[in-house]
Amino acid sequence: MQKPVIVVHGGAGAWQPERRKAGIAGVKVAAKAGFDILKSSGNALDAVETAVKNMEDNPVFNAGLGSTLALDKRIEMEASLMDGKTLNAGAVGLLRDIKNPVHLARIVMENTDHVFLVGDGAEKLADLYGLTRREPLTELRLRYWHELTKKLKKGEMKPLPNLTKLLQSHPNLFETDTVGAIALDKNGDTGAATSTGGRTLKLPGRIGDSPLIGCGTYADNEAGACSTTGIGEIAIRLVLAKGACDLMRAGQSAQEAAENSIRLVNQRLGLKSSMGLIAVDIQGRVGAAHNTPNLCWAYMTLKMRQPKADMQAKAVMGPKLIVDKAWENANL
Repeated sequence: MQKPVIVVHGGAGAWQPERRKAGIAGVKVAAKAGFDILKSSGNALDAVETAVKNMEDNPVFNAGLGSTLALDKRIEMEASLMDGKTLNAGAVGLLRDIKNPVHLARIVMENTDHVFLVGDGAEKLADLYGLTRREPLTELRLRYWHELTKKLKKGEMKPLPNLTKLLQSHPNLFETDTVGAIALDKNGDTGAATSTGGRTLKLPGRIGDSPLIGCGTYADNEAGACSTTGIGEIAIRLVLAKGACDLMRAGQSAQEAAENSIRLVNQRLGLKSSMGLIAVDIQGRVGAAHNTPNLCWAYMTLKMRQPKADMQAKAVMGPKLIVDKAWENANL
């Protein structure tokens, strides 16, 4: 058994060249920050929260600082966190300016009788606990918003709900960024956390998969842990994170579960249903797969001095699963 281990992702989609180097560096730093906690006998929940907070503070990612803009130019952030030992979970949505949404999700989990709070209620809870606020808008995200709205007004592209056609026409402008982290600690406990700024030009009030337990985030000590990234509606319809964990519970490795989950997306909802995910099973094996051009991700184990990071994992581009054992053995 390989433990402890941490895996993080900075989002699936078509990463623009101007952001790739910073993205790789960012997931490495986040993975190292989370793994340092695991190496010091910390628990999986602390590790994934630390890793995600690190990425929420990095403007290259669409989470926390650097969140994308909705159709009316507002920012609405989301996050969730789950403890695989107890199955306790916390989630938040429609946040305007909370510095670290994932930390507020943990407060919901540990200090309320609820799982999911949104909008003013979540913001008031943040005030009760003295959470730091911060303007999440960056010049890069504002530029993307202006470019897209200009095309929209000229009739060069169609607004929602024709999202799939829009992605096919403008894959570089509509990046499906989300950040997430999953971990297995020395005690065999699992944890998962996911955070996002949402979809570019989404309708105000839309909530994606990131704060929905079982869709974007899931952890269970009897199976493993998973965090998804991509078009939230896809993960919601398939309850993707829970589904991946169920495959691991049934005996599949993390890599097999990741690839089979993306194959399910391709089979049921089409090859243009952009998704990616990371997984870790209770044996400490790592998995990552996607059907998008890129998946920015990293992982680290005790055998490694530094995290290993890449802009791609195992691409599953067709409905038939082909498990590449050579890739799995070489990289995991």
